[in-house]
This record gives sequence, structure tokens and C-alpha cells, in this order.
Amino acid sequence: MKAILAGGVAGLAMLVAGAASAQETKVAVGISGWTGFAPLTLAKEAGIFKKNGLDVTIKKIPQASRHLAIASGDIQCAATTVETWVVWNAAGVATKQIFQLDKSYGADGMVVRNAVGSIKDVKGKTVAASAPGTSPYFLLAWMLKKNGLSLKDVTIVNMEPGPAAQAFVAGQNDAAMTYEPYLSTVRAAPDKGKIIATTLDYAAVMDTFGCATGWLGGNEKAAKALADSYFEALEMIAKDQAKAYEIMGADVKQTGEQFGGSAKFLRWQDRAANKTFFAGEHASFSKEAAELMLEAGIIKAIPDLTQLADTRFIQ
Repeated sequence: MKAILAGGVAGLAMLVAGAASAQETKVAVGISGWTGFAPLTLAKEAGIFKKNGLDVTIKKIPQASRHLAIASGDIQCAATTVETWVVWNAAGVATKQIFQLDKSYGADGMVVRNAVGSIKDVKGKTVAASAPGTSPYFLLAWMLKKNGLSLKDVTIVNMEPGPAAQAFVAGQNDAAMTYEPYLSTVRAAPDKGKIIATTLDYAAVMDTFGCATGWLGGNEKAAKALADSYFEALEMIAKDQAKAYEIMGADVKQTGEQFGGSAKFLRWQDRAANKTFFAGEHASFSKEAAELMLEAGIIKAIPDLTQLADTRFIQ
């Protein structure tokens, strides 16, 4: 009798577990190893997504091809910089940003040889930067523009942030655009070069999380859960920073202490900061960024900037 009862209980448990699993919404998310995206990894590894009814798969996809993964349906959502959503929508990949992730406070920058005195001195030199439509490429255009130069004034070698930093330290190229944790590679090698400017000087890198417009239409509950999970991950960081840093650092092969060293150059944005951001700064920055990218030939036309975000999910 006990065996039968035990078997019944076990069977019931399996049914309940199966039902719970069936209720979880599957979402594939594209990100990179950028420190600012790490709370998304934390939300997955700490079970926050699962608790909120989501079965999230995180895929590391280069920024230059992340929109192609959305267009193909390989992923439904992604994390990237604000101006990149302008590029994606201009290219016909309909997406909307639903919450802000972070703002860079020195985590992105330009590194140059020690003999270079200013950004204006980069004219005529070779700069390693990711492909057009990526954050490093945009930041390069932004910094040059603010110093009376343009992308035509430099020779660009397309390299992703990690390899760009490694190549620079190895003696290749006159300058490079990179970000944390790779920017610290140059911080640790002052004899090889220096960081001439970061987002402390040019506040042009801020990241948001968004999804395919078509997917959002039928998954509003899941979109809300994604936003709530991100904010819960920030709460976990605040409550147990050491454990959270260890989890997030492991994903990019850093110790918790090393991860903390990279994280100090950015600010994750909580729910209150999100509301402030989307109330004005998001629209003004998107407009200036779109005009610069049109001028630089990164986009052929400016998409409808009023349709780039859906702020219902941060309430």
C-alpha cells in the first residue's frame, strides 16, 4: 500500500513539475560578454528567470550579426546599445526596447599609443573597431565628430573588442576601440599605450534590452517577466554582491574580484532610473545618434524614432 501511495505521490509530483515546465515561456536572448549585460546571466544562473515563468536561453552573438539572429527567429530578444536599435530598425528588423540595462561610466573607450596627444592626432592613423552598426564603431564616429573629424579621417580595421585590445597590446594598430573587461587589458599595460578617452568624456554608450516587435505582440506577460527578472537580479547584486560577482564573472572567465574591477566603470539601471531615462534622454539621444549615423553612412534613412521603445514593462 505504501509503495502504491509513494508511486502515486511521485507521479503527481512529476505531473505538477511537467505542468510548471509547460507554463514556462521559452525565450532566446542574444548578448555579448560585455560587463553591463551580466545581470541577465545572473538572472538565468540564479534561477530568477525560471521563478518568473521563463525558460531563457542566452546566446553569445557578435553585435554585428545579432539582428540577423532576430530576423531569422533564432533569438527573440537581445541586449545592445541604444543607437544599434536605430540601425536594426533602419535595416528592416522591427524591434522595440523594453528596459534599460546600463550606462557606461568609463567602461568603453579609445586606446592609443603613448605618443598620441589628443583624439585630433588620430587623424591619418589606423584604428581597430568593430564593424559598422556596432557600439565601438559608433563611439569612434561620435568621438571623431566631437573633435572635428570623421570616419574618413582614419583607416579602420574591423576587429571585435576583445581581439582589438589584445592586438593593440601586441603592438598592432595605432589605436583601438574596446570596452570592459577588455579595456582593462590596456589599463594593465601602460607601456604599450594609454586610454585617451572613455565614456566619462563622451557619454555615448548606454545599453537596453529589446525584442522583435512581432514576438512582443503575443508575449506581453513574458516581456514583463523579463524586465522584472532583470530588476530582481540588480536587487540580488545589492544584497549579496560577492556571490553575484562570482556568478557573473565566471561567465567571462573572471574571478568575482576581477569582475568587480570591470563593473565599477558602469552603472546598472534600476526601475526608477529606467523611468527617468525613457521619459526624455532616450528620445533625445536616439535623435542625435540617428543623425550622426545618417551623416556617416551607417544608415540610409532614419526610421520612425517614436516606435523604438515600449515602456509598459518597466512600470
